[in-house]
Amino acid sequence: MIDIPLAHLRIASDGTTSGHALDDHLSSVSALASAFGHPFMAADWLAFAGLWHDLGKYRRGFQRYIRQSHDADAHIEGRVAGKDKTHSAAGALHARDYLTQIHGPHGQFVAHVLSYLIAGHHAGLDNWHQGLKERLAGEDAQRELHDTRLAAPPATLLAPDLPLPSLVNLPTDHKTGTPGSFALWLRMQFSCLVDADFLDTEAFMDGDQAARRNGFAALTTLKERFDTYMATLTAAAADTPVNHLRASVLRQCREKAIRPSGVFTLTVPTGGGKTLASLGFALRHAIARDKRRVIYAIPYTSIIEQTADIFRAVLGDENVVEHHSNAELDDRQETARSRLACENWDAPVIVTTNVQLFESLFARRTSRCRKLHNLVGSVIVLDEAQLLPVDFLQPVLDVLRLLVGDYGVTLVLCTATQPALTHAQGFDARKNLRGFDPDTVIEIIDDVPALYDALRRVRIHRPTDLNLREDWPAIADRITAHPAALAIVNRRQDARDLHALLKARAPEGLYHLSALMCPQHRSDTITRIKSALADRRAALARGDAAPPVRVVSTQLVEAGVDLDFPVVFRAMAGLDSIAQAAGRCNREGRLAEGGEVHVFVPPSEPPPGLLRQARDTCKTLWQSTTDDDPLGLPLFDRFFRQLYADAQLDRRGICDMLRVDHGAVRFRDAAEAFRLIDNDDGGTVIVNYRRPDAAENVDAIVGKIERDGPNRGLLRKLQRYGVTLYQHDIQRLLAGGDIRELGGCPGLYVQASDVFYDDVLGANAAGAPGDPAGLFV
Repeated sequence: MIDIPLAHLRIASDGTTSGHALDDHLSSVSALASAFGHPFMAADWLAFAGLWHDLGKYRRGFQRYIRQSHDADAHIEGRVAGKDKTHSAAGALHARDYLTQIHGPHGQFVAHVLSYLIAGHHAGLDNWHQGLKERLAGEDAQRELHDTRLAAPPATLLAPDLPLPSLVNLPTDHKTGTPGSFALWLRMQFSCLVDADFLDTEAFMDGDQAARRNGFAALTTLKERFDTYMATLTAAAADTPVNHLRASVLRQCREKAIRPSGVFTLTVPTGGGKTLASLGFALRHAIARDKRRVIYAIPYTSIIEQTADIFRAVLGDENVVEHHSNAELDDRQETARSRLACENWDAPVIVTTNVQLFESLFARRTSRCRKLHNLVGSVIVLDEAQLLPVDFLQPVLDVLRLLVGDYGVTLVLCTATQPALTHAQGFDARKNLRGFDPDTVIEIIDDVPALYDALRRVRIHRPTDLNLREDWPAIADRITAHPAALAIVNRRQDARDLHALLKARAPEGLYHLSALMCPQHRSDTITRIKSALADRRAALARGDAAPPVRVVSTQLVEAGVDLDFPVVFRAMAGLDSIAQAAGRCNREGRLAEGGEVHVFVPPSEPPPGLLRQARDTCKTLWQSTTDDDPLGLPLFDRFFRQLYADAQLDRRGICDMLRVDHGAVRFRDAAEAFRLIDNDDGGTVIVNYRRPDAAENVDAIVGKIERDGPNRGLLRKLQRYGVTLYQHDIQRLLAGGDIRELGGCPGLYVQASDVFYDDVLGANAAGAPGDPAGLFV
């Protein structure tokens, strides 16, 4: 083994070591990355990238270090300082010299693309200027190439018999008319290279884990399970008008699913059964159009676990991956285990957040980018599509259009309040919207207005004076007048203040929901609320005294949370938020006289940004309309058009950062700018929330990770116990001993103080970032 160059070192539990031959690693990564890139015609590019990505590991200094260190993390660039230990520049420089010499300008451009991939496979994609260009021209990089050549890698490796990639189908911004097309294509290749590198490393380091990756059921099997589940559900459903309408929605989803790939809208009022119906569409379409998987993206972490649980019940636990934005490791402090533990979305069904999906599509880090190539040829369902981030709407629409046009993605925009995402042009070009072509977008529901009329179940009471504020005690008195009521407010502090007032007046049957509670806490609380509502309905049916049920929540409850109250109070907000709140009222249509939704003007302002802007747009719309229905369907297009016209749809200039300037792209700048939660690099704290009758214990999971190191399965379990906080709060809590860093998991923290987490209100922190829609909830 001494004479064989090594890529990695494996250390057994008894201390014995074994080496992963570098020649084998490079060949395997080349083949695997090339296969990943084949669906979008990048196989030839990735064959070179895989073969040369670790070329610098042939250096004698690196080989000496990896053998002498007795460290399984020795192969990770940047873990230990030293000029002998780097290896990602040599392949990039060799590509430039060799391909330019053999193929001239054509080869030089190919090498330019490969430089991004190879030089970034540890540190991440960088800007070309003030970044990668200067690094590759530096003395350290040149020495790395010189030392690599002295080590005499195999000639078949340095001058491989591979076809030079063609430039004919190269996606350019000019060809597509969309800024960022070249950048996305390159980032997709980066994903292929990184995932191939990680998978081949995993196969050597942890063969058992690698073997477990192929245990997923076929999509045809999942569709059969879905059909069986829905047949059973339909047979057991009560014979009500609402259930008939839900069956009609599902039927139309199944009928439209055989249509060609493209952009679909599924516009269904809340309570119309769109979650399961959209899954039915996605599975049938995936089979009919040869798609590889279903990605279900949700704006709020508050409902990701609810949706994932539903899908697991239908499709089986092992076929659904639930991927939050929290509990994710920081690859700037990576280890061998943390590298292999990051997600790559290889399951047939992924349930994730908007933050995870969109930030990954603009990311530069290896852990975030690894999964991207698995979006190719998928069905992406955007649940609650009205919550796409307005300040980032233009770059988000650009990347969605590219995924549909260039990467075989079918997109489903699923909501009760469909946003205006088609092309929009006006006198002010700065307010134009590059959206979807309206002639190519297919609405799944045949007659949306008729469906809305049929599912009308509430009366909306809007304030007489939209500018006259009520104080919290008066609002609390109005709520306590109703034994069953849901109150939705705009700020977490508002929720705490109103909860305290209600607790003083009527503590029985009182609940609280906000993003300061960890996902599992919220999920359990929602389950208890549903049970309490069912008990109340049963008592009323028997003629018995019914216990009260009152809930104070931030707007997280509005996106897909299946609650059914006779009365809902909603703080003045955007028209879409008020409509979503109304969807929690008389949801099942049990009240013959309809439910009551009371909109009030609270004493506090919504947080600056989208929430306040949406509230103001709704006020303007209501003050100017003579429509008798405050939530009339035609109002929503007007609301979104005005909201988008008044906003900066690319507030941070990301589209310009991703434009190609003579082959230069600002990957680092774009990744740093594209933060849906502007949380000054905040972190996730795993809290000691104690589940009622829980089989799993957070302390036990934490202990196992700290003993054995992180793995994907344990990190998936911890996702449900994480609360995201601002970095300045993280540092304050660390200094005060309230939290500590989780051993072996850079960027994750665990609760260390008994008073940090309240079993009703959640984390006791001064501030926490907004939920994935960029909202402070």
